[in-house]
Amino acid sequence: MNLRPHKKDGRRITRLWHSNAPGPVLTRTLLAPLAWTFAGAVRVRNALYDRGLLRSAPAAIPVVSVGNLSVGGTGKTPLAAFLSMRLKAAGAQPALVMRGVGGDESRAYAVLAPGVPVVADADRVRGVQTAAARGADIAVLDDAFQHRRIRREADIVVISADAPDIRPRLLPSGPQREPLGSLRRADLVVIVRKAASRERVERVRELVLERFPGLAIVEVWLAPAGLVNWSSGARRELETMREQRVVAVAGIGNPDAFFSQLATHSRHLERIPFRDHHAFTERDAAFIADCAAGFDAVVCTLKDAVKLGPIWPRQAPELWYVSQRLDVEEGESHLERMLARLLDLRHSYRQ
Repeated sequence: MNLRPHKKDGRRITRLWHSNAPGPVLTRTLLAPLAWTFAGAVRVRNALYDRGLLRSAPAAIPVVSVGNLSVGGTGKTPLAAFLSMRLKAAGAQPALVMRGVGGDESRAYAVLAPGVPVVADADRVRGVQTAAARGADIAVLDDAFQHRRIRREADIVVISADAPDIRPRLLPSGPQREPLGSLRRADLVVIVRKAASRERVERVRELVLERFPGLAIVEVWLAPAGLVNWSSGARRELETMREQRVVAVAGIGNPDAFFSQLATHSRHLERIPFRDHHAFTERDAAFIADCAAGFDAVVCTLKDAVKLGPIWPRQAPELWYVSQRLDVEEGESHLERMLARLLDLRHSYRQ
């Protein structure tokens, strides 16, 4: 069940893109010419880079991009943090480089990748230069598959198994930034599941391999690991929500996947979705607190907690966020080979 609709409900766009109801179907039909124009622009731009008419700038350190084909909600942030921590554990000095829009990711990275510097710059070329100047020897680019202006040693593309449609339409008729055929540029595909079944993951895998036989694929589960209290840092198991009345808040690209995860641990869950990267205000916090009156707790994602926490009303129910664990279920060897190659490349860049 959802609490009363909110004007910033992020699922309105999802319904537009995926619903088969007459209204969304008609709207998608009207938007089709814009989607064709967008697709043409994407093809032309990629062709210019592929043929060398547009050039990618060289980097002072090895660069690995973590991106996707669609907008939001695939799990790029936890994966980029996971990779940076693996590189750090292997002796590298990685930096996370992002375009700096919003700010929720950079604050989330402080929790997910402690000790890894984050460089936020709308100019990713300059961002990598800054990271190198500060001592980084590998740059992990956040959300940069379409950012071809900087040369990279590896392109990782994240695909969500929780997405309603495996082959969605291009913007603005759907969430896709590029067609599936753009995976020809990928060095590694990571299929992320949150609430999706293993069978769903295998269907996505088969679709990718049908188009690109031999493409390296890693399958990961972004599993909820527990609850963390925003104010005190106290931790507890998700099962403690079983008999509690909980309000779930999510301002991410695919809030339904997050809600589905929580629903398996709580019998009394109410949902309040917001748009991806929503900039929470005190008014939003008060609205959520009012909706949660009489409930035991409010639970959100880490990306939402870093924005909601500082403005959370004192009289409101406690604010908790879900900590997540990234488990590699299949393809660990592909991941290890890529990381080993990046580690080795550091030496050639120093020469």
